[in-house]
Amino acid sequence: MRSYALVEFGKPFEAIDREDPTPTGTEVVVRVRRSGVCHSDVHIWEGFFDYGDGQKFKMEDRGMKLPHTLGHEILGEVVAAGPDATDAPIGKTMLVHPWIGCGECAACEEGDENLCAKMAALGVVRPGGFATHVVVPHSKFLVDIGDVDPSVAAPYACSGVTVFTALKKLKPIRDDEWLAVMGAGGLGLAAITIAKAMGFKNVISVDMGQEKLSAAVDMGADRTIDVRDAGEGALDELRKASEGKLMAVLDTVGAEATSKLGFEGLTKAGKYVIVGLHGGTFKAPLPKLPQMALTVAGSYVGSCNDLRELMELVKAGKVKSVPITERPLEKAYDTVVDLLEGNVVGRVVLTTD
Repeated sequence: MRSYALVEFGKPFEAIDREDPTPTGTEVVVRVRRSGVCHSDVHIWEGFFDYGDGQKFKMEDRGMKLPHTLGHEILGEVVAAGPDATDAPIGKTMLVHPWIGCGECAACEEGDENLCAKMAALGVVRPGGFATHVVVPHSKFLVDIGDVDPSVAAPYACSGVTVFTALKKLKPIRDDEWLAVMGAGGLGLAAITIAKAMGFKNVISVDMGQEKLSAAVDMGADRTIDVRDAGEGALDELRKASEGKLMAVLDTVGAEATSKLGFEGLTKAGKYVIVGLHGGTFKAPLPKLPQMALTVAGSYVGSCNDLRELMELVKAGKVKSVPITERPLEKAYDTVVDLLEGNVVGRVVLTTD
């Protein structure tokens, strides 16, 4: 097998060849056919997440040891199984749920391994999908994609399930109320089309630049706001666009500017949910939270059951695909750099086919 591994934070990946993995116990080996590139991969490649005020959460503090293979949006053919993996779907192409926990805590026992305090996700702690093969601890983390295009299906393992789970937290919402999606990158575009599939009637997309906002309209956004054009009037534009009924904000960027705009735009009893990891600090007047009965929440990826639920919507044809660009696996590093520099519209999926 060959992997494109991070050997030094912030430096180009290196190709590493080794023997194909031999599964043990309940493990299954997946020959990677597709591997999506996520903005989280940028932060992991850099080696830290920005906590604001000069604080950084470093990847070595999360248990990462170099060299390490990134990539957590993985789809591929099951080619081998350990002796205890009796139900492994050998020969079938499956989507991999990468958010794997300890398997022993209450969260894991309840099926919420993404909430495990000792989560060891593929591509974060365990070797990931920027490789020709990946070892998955158990076949229960394999999700059927039906007839969905493999390149379309791969990003649902992270960007898709992340926004799907967050949108659940923003419901219920009335038909005359509005959802604002901050950011129209791969995550934001997925949020728009999935929100429409989930029954959100009115969606505003907020970003900079008409190329991304045009893509947001294609995904189903009813209104858009270009904050670069709006400038200091962005908050007034948001209130006007939402007709004073901004009940839900999904922040797929997670920057100080997007959190401030989204939070301040909420109407009474509104909810602000953040999934983006750009960095910084969140600041708000504390009395405003009870006075306006506002909710502020974080949402982290999703469970395997969430992913299966989302894929049923996708297989039923209810979710429009975000723009997908295919690149060969060896372009993993170049793609991370393009994401860092803002040169990607939609999602890039690496392929070995």
